[in-house]
Amino acid sequence: MTRLRRFWKEFGYALASLPLAVLGFAYAVLTLVLGGVLSLTLLGLPLLAAGVLGARGWGALHRRFGRAALGIQLADPRPVRRSATGPVGFVRAGLTDGTGWRGLAYLVVKLPVGVLAAVVAVVFPTYALFFLSYPFWWRQVRPVNTDSAGRKHYAALQLGDFFFDSWPRAILLAGVGVLLLLVGPWVLHGVLGLDRLLMRGLLGPTRLADRVDQLEQSRAYAVDDSAARLRRIERDLHDGAQARLVALAMKLGMAKEKLGEDVAPAARTLVENAHRDAKEAITELRDLARGIHPPMLDNGLADALGTLASRGAVPVTLRVEVADRPSPAIETIAYFCVAELLTNVAKHSGARRATVDVGQHGQRLRVLVRDEGGGGARFGPPARSDGTVPSGGLSGLRDRVRAVDGSMEIDSPLGGPTTIQLDLPMRV
Repeated sequence: MTRLRRFWKEFGYALASLPLAVLGFAYAVLTLVLGGVLSLTLLGLPLLAAGVLGARGWGALHRRFGRAALGIQLADPRPVRRSATGPVGFVRAGLTDGTGWRGLAYLVVKLPVGVLAAVVAVVFPTYALFFLSYPFWWRQVRPVNTDSAGRKHYAALQLGDFFFDSWPRAILLAGVGVLLLLVGPWVLHGVLGLDRLLMRGLLGPTRLADRVDQLEQSRAYAVDDSAARLRRIERDLHDGAQARLVALAMKLGMAKEKLGEDVAPAARTLVENAHRDAKEAITELRDLARGIHPPMLDNGLADALGTLASRGAVPVTLRVEVADRPSPAIETIAYFCVAELLTNVAKHSGARRATVDVGQHGQRLRVLVRDEGGGGARFGPPARSDGTVPSGGLSGLRDRVRAVDGSMEIDSPLGGPTTIQLDLPMRV
């Protein structure tokens, strides 16, 4: 029963996938021909990119069909990733999309495989039923045939000079029909096995893509875990050590006020110094906790950047338009990058104002920091006297952004203005 059900599924798949293969082949040829012919015009590359990305939809349709009819276990490939927005990003994403190109290749090679599967699915059962029924009607249909020697034979079928014009020969032909009926499903299964191999090789994720996905998942876990640990450390410092230092400073302040005139000056000096040191430790600990994870980020990136802009040495015009809240790790990276860039504006640019523009573009977070200063910003701090280049500065920010598959670009000609763009994923 299981083999019979498998045969009917594969039989239906072979017949139904043939028109799909014809349409897919026409789509692939039209995409490649038009894209190649028009590649010297402004329409060629966008058309080719759209065709490559559209092949992903064809691949998804074939995968769903293969899962339902052939029972193939095939994971979906990675989604399209754009390194830039707008028309340029669209064209670049399409032309460099390996999944789309493999989908086009599958549409091309699917046609001969689909034709072969349809022929096998139709021919074997048809001939098998024809041969099986031959003993029931061969005597009713008795055309006169003549062999090479001129002898007459009353038979409906012949194979060269061999005529099926007797009961034994009719039964022999029926046996051939039984053999075809038994062998046909296995032949069809073998032909469709080639289609399965093509699906796994061209429509599924590659080993490299699987490995990249695993590494990205590991990186995302590490980044999120690091962000969570930093938040816990900040809370522990705020609720633990900082609270105890505040209580200690209060007690020292109360003790200083209650000291009488008869207390030795040395003892009074010790209490005053301890009180001052406790307050300085509170300030340092608060700055340390804020550097680990700013508490303002708990309310979202907009509130945190608003607080940061209000405390800056240079007036900042802030605009934040984010529909979806980024993950905590991305918010932390964006916050500290903006904080470092605004610090650079105040220290090095000579600008009187700065602008911070944060917006969401699909699943990417774009941060623009502009100033009208003297320009000249670049990656890499100046080299030391021994020839080594210290870490940090804008290069350090770029490395931090790259750790989550982001990018950082600088446009800072001498004389200004300076525009620094950060492009971050919304999720890691």
